[in-house]
Amino acid sequence: MGETNVKLASINPDAQKARDLLRIVIVGHVDHGKSTLVGRLFHDTGSLPDGKYESIKAMCERRGVPFEYAFLMDALQAERDQGITIDTSQIWFKTEARDYTIIDAPGHKEFLKNMITGAAQSDAALLIIDAAEGVREQSRRHGYLLHLMGVRQVAVAVNKMDLVGYEQEQFDLIEEEYRDYLRSIGVEPTFVIPVSAREGDNIANGSKSMPWYKGPTVVKALDSFLPNAPLVDQSLRFPVQDVYKFDQRRIIAGRIESGSLKVGDKLVFSPSNKTAKVQSIESWSARDDFTPPTEAVAGESVGITLDEQIFVERGELISHEEDAPIETEVFRARLFWLGHDPLTAGKSYKLKLGTFETPVTVQKVDRIIDTSDLSNSESEQVERNQVAEVTIRARRMLALDEFTNNGRTGRFVLVDNYDIAGGGIISMEGYADQRSMIMATKSTNITRVEHGVSIEERARRNGHKGGVLWFTGLSGAGKSTLAVALEKLLFEKGYSSYVLDGDNVRHGLNANLGFSPEDRAENIRRVGETAALFQRAGMLAITSFISPYRSDRDRARAAAGDSFHEIYVKADVETCKQRDPKGLYKKAIAGEIKEFTGISAPYEEPDSPNLVIDTAETPLEECLEILVNYVERNFRV
Repeated sequence: MGETNVKLASINPDAQKARDLLRIVIVGHVDHGKSTLVGRLFHDTGSLPDGKYESIKAMCERRGVPFEYAFLMDALQAERDQGITIDTSQIWFKTEARDYTIIDAPGHKEFLKNMITGAAQSDAALLIIDAAEGVREQSRRHGYLLHLMGVRQVAVAVNKMDLVGYEQEQFDLIEEEYRDYLRSIGVEPTFVIPVSAREGDNIANGSKSMPWYKGPTVVKALDSFLPNAPLVDQSLRFPVQDVYKFDQRRIIAGRIESGSLKVGDKLVFSPSNKTAKVQSIESWSARDDFTPPTEAVAGESVGITLDEQIFVERGELISHEEDAPIETEVFRARLFWLGHDPLTAGKSYKLKLGTFETPVTVQKVDRIIDTSDLSNSESEQVERNQVAEVTIRARRMLALDEFTNNGRTGRFVLVDNYDIAGGGIISMEGYADQRSMIMATKSTNITRVEHGVSIEERARRNGHKGGVLWFTGLSGAGKSTLAVALEKLLFEKGYSSYVLDGDNVRHGLNANLGFSPEDRAENIRRVGETAALFQRAGMLAITSFISPYRSDRDRARAAAGDSFHEIYVKADVETCKQRDPKGLYKKAIAGEIKEFTGISAPYEEPDSPNLVIDTAETPLEECLEILVNYVERNFRV
């Protein structure tokens, strides 16, 4: 995944003209003074609710503890008792220039999960570093997490300058070290500001103790951030939250994450690819004279009705037909792992993508990234608090965007045993949008031809029904050997059958396909469609393909319907290595073949195959007898 360097403007000259809303996340190492700084911001800008300061001060006097500005922020009793912020708190804040939602995110290592939640909701960040302690491991980790969650607007406050005598030399050392680190991960901090939250230096007002600092205060720095491109100008992304029946109408409800829609727009629902037009936009109001809107934009929670009754589920992603999201069952991701148990290649987790939830499997851990020095290492698992690039595969199609194209629909979380265990951003590097594989046709002037001979008539003439015998298993399991031998035996018994073998179809039908992930998927799709044509012609199509992914086999099953019979030709990897008829395992182990199934790429065993043939334990003749008997039982008429 490539890095993006973003340089922000130093000062926004139009800041005083705007009243936009900016979401700022406050992050930093535990006890570096985040809550104190936010409390001070409230106090010094006059943003506190009436009587709040006085009530907190009175509470401190009753308890016999010194007043702390952090108490204005830390509203939970548990936080006061423990002395650390344990949850993300959202508060609303105003300056003369702008409205803010400020998110105070925990810095303690155990609460990084909450910090990620806060960062995922933010447009910009204020990162706190203790002037006395300097740049810590957690400071680097927080910077990397901001980058990971797509936050590029970052101001750094070097706090507690009063504890180092307001020395410029100490500040300069911290600024240089942290700027260098952030730049190395593609983040350019606009400002690095020396502050003392406790004393109020450079928060809302300048500092008499640091005359050597000529930059803006924290308030001026925040006001200078340029807002992100308006979400309304982006492509429509409207995740379905729920479907309600109200007043004899079906109302599809959710929050528009980006873009806009209006009455009459033609929409597509992904990944089901159903289409319909917006008949009405529903919004709730107690006013008698309320007029229903004809348009809705990003940030609004609305309901819509459609011009026709189609089945829509929670989790579907609504878009305009001409600018639909990516559809795929596999993607790359850069994620931060928080689970108590390591993330492991081959293990299943629950993916939460907007309102959509589905089981997924970690296909591969591509690399581990050390957030301290950005070095890479290889591993089959990701330990707690590590950052990694992984490949994730689902059993069903997902509707999503690359994070660089839409941050709202390009973020996800993984759930392990009911706990949020990781979060990250989506990349499609090395994988293609599979929407074209799913849509029935690209042409609009095509009419399906009805045959003059029915499937039943073909079965009576042939003496057997047509079908697809889909052999799947590891390379070396014996698929091709069994398929060719079975074809001959069936021919001798009067069956019309034909073998579609992986190597053979690449000489003709699929000669234009390579071995990229998208080409491999297209290879299986074409074979599945071809086998289905053989089946409808009354023949038995015997396919011999590794077809390692359940989603690819499910797509082939959908093409042939009930006539599809999945036959798992089973043999363990060690047995296949010993056989190695093509010498492929030897090359894969030597690193000459990348992404080789069973060695460096996974094989997903069938969940419920129609038949299992264990070639490691069963002689060839016996395997063939089992197969012939199976065909006789299921296809003879």
